[in-house]
Amino acid sequence: MRSLQSNICSELEALEESSLRFKPDSWSRDEGGGGISMVMEGGDTFEKAGVNFSHVIGNQLPPSATATRPELAGRPFHATGVSIVIHPRNPYAPTSHANVRFFLAPADEGDQAPVWWFGGGFDLTPYYGFKEDAISWHTMAKQACDPFGEEIYPAFKQSCDEYFYLKHRNEPRGIGGLFFDDYSDGGFENAFALTRSIGESYPKAYTPIVEKRKSMPYGERERDFQLYRRGRYVEFNLVYDRGTLFGLQSGGRTESILMSLPNLVSWKYDYKPDPNTPENDLYESFLKPRDWINACP
Repeated sequence: MRSLQSNICSELEALEESSLRFKPDSWSRDEGGGGISMVMEGGDTFEKAGVNFSHVIGNQLPPSATATRPELAGRPFHATGVSIVIHPRNPYAPTSHANVRFFLAPADEGDQAPVWWFGGGFDLTPYYGFKEDAISWHTMAKQACDPFGEEIYPAFKQSCDEYFYLKHRNEPRGIGGLFFDDYSDGGFENAFALTRSIGESYPKAYTPIVEKRKSMPYGERERDFQLYRRGRYVEFNLVYDRGTLFGLQSGGRTESILMSLPNLVSWKYDYKPDPNTPENDLYESFLKPRDWINACP
């Protein structure tokens, strides 16, 4: 996890046009554990980028972690992971999110066996859609999963489409990617290898897209639309995101948990894009679950 954090920070710094670099911020938690938050903000390429590592130890799993495993309620736990959220400055460069995590409920005095699982994935939130970006993003996602079974990518893609969905808006957050949770199939070595493959594939999928879009010319119209669409990202993270809920419910560090929120965002009342515009094309062509692997560029 620490190695993944370091490698992703290095790859993102190589894309940053300014002299800014990630600033490490170490923290500890009274109940046990801590982490290192790496944040870079105010750059020419990245308005805000966060790559956080945490290892949290607790006496009782919070409700967000036991929603699908009620039998674990009240058990002590270890949770470790890396969480990444990147908000580029250029509206043509998409926001991205990635996460890999491991949970362990150790054996207890009542002879309950240890329980563990992995989770994570990555997803893309464009403000202006490019089919070639969507195809390459999902192609890299599929390549990360294929060595572990041809059924993995379609299952994780569907989970992503279903999870990153704003029910109150009746729309997806973006174009999806991969999402998995409570995963222990094939034993520890197999589950860890799959998680590692997904984590290491994220920068390979994302950095070429940023490299291609970060210098595209844009104006006030594009910037206004970007800030409006960022509002959807904020709504999802504060209302639905399991990682945010887990962090807050487990007494995590608020600054690190809310690192995912962009510096600038706006809301407009009852906004609807004009027909036959690039803004409308985002809704019509991209904010719908699609088979991007077989789409025509």
